[in-house]
Amino acid sequence: MRVTMLLCDAAQVADGKLYVLGGGWSLIGPDPTPTAIALKIDVEWSELDQAHHWELFLADEDGNPVIAEAIDGPQAIEVRGDFEVARPPAVPPGSPVDVALALNFGPLPLAPGHRYRWSMVIDGDANDDWSLAFSTRPAREE
Repeated sequence: MRVTMLLCDAAQVADGKLYVLGGGWSLIGPDPTPTAIALKIDVEWSELDQAHHWELFLADEDGNPVIAEAIDGPQAIEVRGDFEVARPPAVPPGSPVDVALALNFGPLPLAPGHRYRWSMVIDGDANDDWSLAFSTRPAREE
């Protein structure tokens, strides 16, 4: 599989297409701000008509999970899901078929002046290209 990831302000999927607002940044903050990740997954022909499981994890510059307060107490910021792509009749045999995903997040608890990385795993496999690194601006001088 091939994964294309893009950090953005907001994203949505409609009719199989990604719609991205404020995309392509790698610097945010320092104040917490809503963010999104636009994902395009190219599924190989041999992997069509099969269930696939994906996971996305946010880690700090030391590789530690980023923790947020939740109703059930502190939890790592992680997202999981499943997808399955059928072989479309109009696509030539052997062609990859794409899946679009839009993940929108409210303001995340990110410390100013630090580096973070979203990393994706599909069916237990990771790839260095399946990650997005970004930084937060330093805190404002008061």
